[in-house]
Amino acid sequence: MKKILALVLAVVMCVSAFAMTSCSPDPAKDWENIEKDGKFVVGMTLFEPINYEDETGKLIGFDTEFAQAVAAYLDVEVEFQEIKWPQKYLELESGAIDCIWNGFTSNSSDDGVARKDKVDFATGYANNYQCVVVDKTKINVDNFTLASLNGKTCAVEDGSAGADYAKTLTGSDKIVPKSTQIDAFTELKAGAVDFIVVDVLLANRTCGAGDFENCVKAYEVKDQVELYAIGCRKGSTFTAKLNEAIKHLMNDGQNGELSTLEKLSVKYGVPLSAEILALKEAK
Repeated sequence: MKKILALVLAVVMCVSAFAMTSCSPDPAKDWENIEKDGKFVVGMTLFEPINYEDETGKLIGFDTEFAQAVAAYLDVEVEFQEIKWPQKYLELESGAIDCIWNGFTSNSSDDGVARKDKVDFATGYANNYQCVVVDKTKINVDNFTLASLNGKTCAVEDGSAGADYAKTLTGSDKIVPKSTQIDAFTELKAGAVDFIVVDVLLANRTCGAGDFENCVKAYEVKDQVELYAIGCRKGSTFTAKLNEAIKHLMNDGQNGELSTLEKLSVKYGVPLSAEILALKEAK
């Protein structure tokens, strides 16, 4: 009887494994499938000014409008799927999303593996760097040193570039992983941690505002410039279509007007990268 049960279990496991493999998308057919479905799905999280909700609950932000402009150029729709950031690669490989597009740092790593080895990146479009944020009522930023953070608690977005940098500042056992960067801000505000490490683009919009009036930038990691890019499955045919759209959106300004991406850069205060500025054609 035990042998029969073991055989049945083995068969079930094999069938399940086959089903999971057969359901995984073929990257070589990504663009073909997107055209057929008439849409692509973006995996993202909420953080200002990249993807966030306005007072009416409408999704806005640099990456939001960027993705919408790409979809319009490619003559398809875009659907935004909020994901748990540490699960981004699983979401992508399973086919739940078609790309990771959320201030995704391309020149970073996860678990010691370079992100470029995990996904194919489209042309990098914006620059960012990490920063240390503290509560000014508890830490004097005038006499601040990075060495003073050793042994102190830090909240970060789990799986983020900020999480990697935080490990260089304090003990791994002192790092509190959160689902989003805003959750890290909330931990700091509540006094649950001593500092946080977040994207400077978010910090510029959040520190000193509303509930986070006591939050201030204590240090900016300007020597480690990050490059935001859209991540697709390895070997994906969608990457080339994204690059085509990106080039178009850098050159669609008429009669001396700014292009779509230049306008978004000004609107949301997101600095465009050298890589994307190089796509600008002389007129």
